[in-house]
Amino acid sequence: MDSEHFSCPFGSYQLHRLPLQKQQPLRAWDAADEYLLSHLHNEQLLTAESRVLIVNDSFGALSINLHAYSIQNWSDSFISHQACRENFQHNQINQLPTLVQSTDAPQGTFNIVLIKIPKTVALLEDQLIRLKPLITADTRIIGAAMLKHLPKSAIQLFEKILGTSHTSLAQKKARLIFSRMDNTSRDLQPPYPKCDTEPTTQITLCQHANVFSKDKLDIGTRFFLEQFKKLPQAEKILDLGCGNGLLGIMAQKQQPQAKLSFIDESYMAVASARQSYSKSFPDKPADFFASNVLSQFSGKVDLVICNPPFHQQHSTGDFIAWQMFVQSQQSLEKSGELWIVGNRHLNYHSKLKKLFGSCDFIASNKKFVALRAQKK
Repeated sequence: MDSEHFSCPFGSYQLHRLPLQKQQPLRAWDAADEYLLSHLHNEQLLTAESRVLIVNDSFGALSINLHAYSIQNWSDSFISHQACRENFQHNQINQLPTLVQSTDAPQGTFNIVLIKIPKTVALLEDQLIRLKPLITADTRIIGAAMLKHLPKSAIQLFEKILGTSHTSLAQKKARLIFSRMDNTSRDLQPPYPKCDTEPTTQITLCQHANVFSKDKLDIGTRFFLEQFKKLPQAEKILDLGCGNGLLGIMAQKQQPQAKLSFIDESYMAVASARQSYSKSFPDKPADFFASNVLSQFSGKVDLVICNPPFHQQHSTGDFIAWQMFVQSQQSLEKSGELWIVGNRHLNYHSKLKKLFGSCDFIASNKKFVALRAQKK
């Protein structure tokens, strides 16, 4: 079987993982997807009338196999939704599921809820709490994860928020969680978003459940902000992979004349950045985009600031950072600059030098480097 061909009892499909890479080493599904679909089929849990909610479907593997049913795909990832669209199109399936952003609520009540356990425990907690109005005591709720990615607290959250829960035996290093809603007495409210003043910068930041380093200022960002007094003057500034928007907000405070744009692939990150920005600049407009890097952004900017991720869900690598560098270079005005921070061992300097022709060290310490590349 090739790395893009997925077969299960519901069908056989070609599935692509985004962002596309030459000689893609990773598949668009995992053994937890296979286990979940096999269980649905073997137990005959679906009927023609079933309304199915799929939560955190990474690249559309669950959605495409269950496309014959009434399904809604609820995710915090723009890339996951884009992959779902493209995989449906690639397999010539016109019945696209309803794609629901994490910051919105799915509509109606559901007979079946399928949850791929997310990397962030706070996101799982938020999703389970927000799920309660959408289900009944008869709803079948099934979580799925690879054993190495299944936090110990996951089953505890299912029991605390929903009710009676138990796990399956492991299969191909994957496990399922089965839950029923019988904990109706507890009226839990979603703990996010939270708005607090960050003590170092004295900026009020609003954080949704899936925002990176939402509980404290991460040391890479702290180091990068120390270099912001060296930023060039710019008319248009882009905070790429914006998270809660702190980098862009700090740049705006230093350059009040600049027009700011914020981009992230997480819907919750974009919502957090929008709320955080409005706390500091209630009367000043800015642009906010959920996007696969710059796919949803048009126009040119003078300065891109970025703390690039080196992981996608549970997979690590520099492929997303490289995509950020390439598309930033394309979106910069002539003489525009890309400023980034990264771990020293990631060797971003050589990658930027290859792409831009040159790259300068702004500052470095034992763990991080801040780099500048200018479009010639």
